[in-house]
Formats: sequence, C-alpha cells, structure tokens
Amino acid sequence: MSASRRSGTTDELGPDEPERAGGSGSAGPEEAGGSDLLAALLDGMDAALCAFDADGVVTHWNREAERILGWTAAEAVGRHGFAGWAVRSADAQEVEARLLSVMHAPGRQVHEFALVTKDGGRVLVRTQSAAVRGPDGKPAGVYCAFSEVHAQIDLERSIALSEALFEDASWGVVLVDADLRPAVVNAHAARALGTGRTSVLGRPLGELLAQGVEELEGALTHVLAEGAPPAPAEMWVSVRTPEGDKRRCWRSGFLRLASPLAEEPVPLGVGWLFQDVTEAKQGEQEAALLRFRANQLHRAARAAAECEDPAEAATVHLDFALAGFADHALIDRVAGGFLADGAVGAVRLVRIAETPSGAPGPSLLTGAAGLPVRYEEGHPALQCVERAGMVRADAGSVSSERARSWALARQWPGDSAHALCAVLRSRGRTLGVVTFLRGAGRSRFERSDATYAEDVAVRIAAALDLAGEAGEAGEAGEAGEAGEAGEAR
Repeated sequence: MSASRRSGTTDELGPDEPERAGGSGSAGPEEAGGSDLLAALLDGMDAALCAFDADGVVTHWNREAERILGWTAAEAVGRHGFAGWAVRSADAQEVEARLLSVMHAPGRQVHEFALVTKDGGRVLVRTQSAAVRGPDGKPAGVYCAFSEVHAQIDLERSIALSEALFEDASWGVVLVDADLRPAVVNAHAARALGTGRTSVLGRPLGELLAQGVEELEGALTHVLAEGAPPAPAEMWVSVRTPEGDKRRCWRSGFLRLASPLAEEPVPLGVGWLFQDVTEAKQGEQEAALLRFRANQLHRAARAAAECEDPAEAATVHLDFALAGFADHALIDRVAGGFLADGAVGAVRLVRIAETPSGAPGPSLLTGAAGLPVRYEEGHPALQCVERAGMVRADAGSVSSERARSWALARQWPGDSAHALCAVLRSRGRTLGVVTFLRGAGRSRFERSDATYAEDVAVRIAAALDLAGEAGEAGEAGEAGEAGEAGEAR
C-alpha cells in the first residue's frame, strides 16, 4: 500500500500527492463513491481491522479497533507500527516483525499479542494477518484483523459446542425451523426417530410420530411465541418404525433460537433436546402400580374381616380389586359347591355376585335362585374351571357393534372388550371363577394383571369356602334339630 492512503480510512489523495495515472488531481464521482463504500464496509465490520503499507505505516483503522483499544482513526493512521502507543516498546520490534513477515509467506498467519489501550490498559488479542498484493503481484502491505481473545474463545467454544452436540451428544438434538420441520438432526435423534439424519430433514413431524405429535407441535409453537419453558417436559409419543409403532417417553427441553444480527429478536426456530426415559418411567409406573395394588389388598383384607357374612366378604375383595384394574367383575360358583380334582362331566356355573352394570356401587349378591348361567361350550369361564388356570379373551380390533355382540354372547356387559378369568381354588378344590372385564377404551390384560387377579382370587376363594362351610353347618344343625323334635314326639 502507498503512503497516499495514510490520511484516514478512505482512498482520497492528499493535497501534495501526485495525480493518479490517467486522471486529475481530484477524485471523480465513481472514485469518491468507492471510497465511501470502503469506509462504510470497514467501519461496519464486527472484527477490528488495521492495515499497514510495505514500510509498516498504519493506513486503515476501523471503528471496532477504536472500540477495543480506544485509539481513533485520526490518532492511529499515519503512525509507524505499534511502537510507543499500541504496544510496549520492549515488545514493539517482535510484534512488527511477526506482522510484516506475512508479506513474504503464503496464506494467513494467526498470532496473539498484548496490545496497549489508550488509557494504559492491556488487551490480549488474537490476530489474523495476510499480505496485500499490488497490481504487479508484489507485496504492497499487510492487513490485520483482530479481536479480543476472550471473545474469540467464546466464539470458538460456541462453534465447538454446536459441533459436539450434533455429532457426539448422547441425547437427541434437533433444530426445528419456524415451520416446525427438522432442519438439523444429530445421530442420536435420528436413531430415536427411526430414520437417517438426512431423510428426516424438512419432513413434517406427523410423518415421524404416530401419536404425541400434537403435544410436541404445541410445545414448539409456544416456545417460538413465548420463549423456553422453565423446566423440561416429559412427553409420551409413538414413533413410526419399519417394525411398527413404538411407544416412547422423551424428557424434552426447548430453546428459542433468535438471529443475533437483527435489531429485534427474529425467531429462527427451536432447539429441541431430548432424552429417552421410557425404561425409567415404566419402572416408576410399575412400582407405583404395585404399591397401589398391595395397598388395595391390605385395605380389602381389613374391610372383609369386619363382615359377618363370608359371601359379603368375597364381594368386598371384588370391589377393592376393581379400582384402576377393571370396569366390571363377576363371580360364578360351581353348582353343588365345588369341583373335585379329576371329576368328569359337564361343568355348571351359578352366578353369585356381579358389579352393577348401571350406576356405580358395591357388588351385588345374586345367587339366591341358584340357576346355572347359560354359558356356551368353550366359554372362557368354563375353560378356566376345567383347566384350573388363568384364561384371557379379547374382542380384537372389530367394530363397536361386533364387540358388543361378542360380549353379550358370553353373558357379559355389552361394553366389555377384554376379559380375564381367574379360577377360585381352596383346600385343593375348584370353587368357581372370577371374571374381570375391561371396556374397549382400555388396554388388554397383561401378565402383571394376571398375577394381581390371582391374588384377589385366592382371597375370594377363601371367603366362599368359609361361606360354604357355614351353609353346610347350618343345614346340619337344622337337620339335627328336626330329628330331635321327631324323637320327642
């Protein structure tokens, strides 16, 4: 760079400088406009910039350099190097040599210097310098862009953090644009969504999730409008995969992303970070369910102990078991009292108790008439008694009318869709069967439900066995009294 550009941040000629080749001593309109544009570009840069000519004289100094060091362009331009004002005298020679050495080296060089501010303080800066070539290709000067080291480190940390999140993070990271479509997805999130990192980009969330998409989109919309929520949110979703829908629980955090270049915050999208906590949540739910059921069994045993009639105690156990477990329940007893092991012949069952089908209330004893229930051959309750084991039955994925017909054909309430039959056994004898029923809006009975049903069945069977003994003792007593009366006559 020539010494003609030492007067400031523009390209205007000094009053005693020679005319430019092919022109007059004053700049034309196009040259003046170009110098104004150059000055605006230099002053608008986010990085501090200064330039030196081949002799090491400062030719340019922008506003960011003034902000960092406090020296104005008028004070900086025209000085030879940094010695005596922007660098300590002891360091000036080394700093100047390192800066000007780039004129004879390819590419850019990065250095760190301690510069002196106008008020006497010191600032550690990181510089990037490169040679400026003249029309003949020879070095004409050096430009040097610099920023405070801590600001540069903050930027590098931000970039490193972003790269680490989208490459090596052990939780899902998704950048969602303002249209609620994934724009960037890391490897962990792609695996959780059951797809590849590129195939998920730009697709609506409804194509990736079978259930829970409304809740997720609602959360993203809220973050775009109001900002990040104060705490993570746990969301249950169903992910579409080639193997079918998989139910997962994701603990999600959200961050609103805004452009740092706009005067007012302009939302660029939402940063969505999530972690799969399905196993932990299922464990918590199972533990809570076990505690609740154990508490119900305890409460039922205490309430049944206060019943004078053992048959009423059986209905108490039935009522306590229904809470959170089933919608309806039935107790059918073997006609004649019990079925001995190895007995042959048709099994007949008598309905002795059932939950009300209308308004909620306690179970009702209905066995006074002693009429057998008209179960068809192969009915789940009959199978349960014959096998002396658990039997499950489901209406399947059929229409509501067909499900109602399925339930009524088995002598169950019309809204039943899932059944679980547990055998009633006491003292090595089969006394009957208890049937638990759920509606179509609930899930089918699982293995853990069968274990709980067996626990309830054991208590009901003990109460029914005691009721049978009481009945036999009463009949024997009446017969004895009748005999004594006959002998007295």
